[in-house]
Amino acid sequence: MTDIKAVVRVEHPDIVLTETVTHDRSSKVKSVSEAGTDPASGKFFYHIESSDFVQFEDGLQNDNTIGEFERVIETRDEEAIYSFEYTDEAKILSPVISTANGVILEMENEGKAWILTIWIPERTNLVHLWDYAQQNDIDIDLLRVNEYASLGNTDAGLTDSQREALLVAFETGYFEEPRNATLSEVAVDLDISQPAASGLLRRGIKRLIVSSLMDDSEQPD
Repeated sequence: MTDIKAVVRVEHPDIVLTETVTHDRSSKVKSVSEAGTDPASGKFFYHIESSDFVQFEDGLQNDNTIGEFERVIETRDEEAIYSFEYTDEAKILSPVISTANGVILEMENEGKAWILTIWIPERTNLVHLWDYAQQNDIDIDLLRVNEYASLGNTDAGLTDSQREALLVAFETGYFEEPRNATLSEVAVDLDISQPAASGLLRRGIKRLIVSSLMDDSEQPD
């Protein structure tokens, strides 16, 4: 069996945050993959860059895909972490990908379109995403796809502990939206502290992205 790393471009006005990034064209939005969703509250976390957070939040106020939102922390000038709650009108792709046993490693906007980096166990599983897109009039394009030996059979540059942490998190439903397991529960299964589990997952996800999407000449030392 081979794992698939796919980069997909999707566009539809009801994909979460599309109205907001259209209103604030200076904004760049990236999902915080190691934060994901708080299963108790249904909050989703994103890293936001904007030259005008007032304009960005004006967009949020008029975005039919967003309910409650909060600027959690400002990390530096023109950058912040926000939490969002989605409305029932939002088109959310992560549950579709979770149903296909896949994980969204990254999601970021390209204007009013979205670029998704997806890890999925079989190329044929991508049909679930294409079927959903067709049923919901979502424009979708496959930008790039790479095949690799299964995560369980290769290190992909991962340490043994990173690979174990990723597999445990995947099997317990930590990567699903909304999550079926908390970071604390993953840490208990791994018999390590919560900060240690967070670090393993963060570094493991980074390693997967580097090994799958970057040429050898581009990879950091």
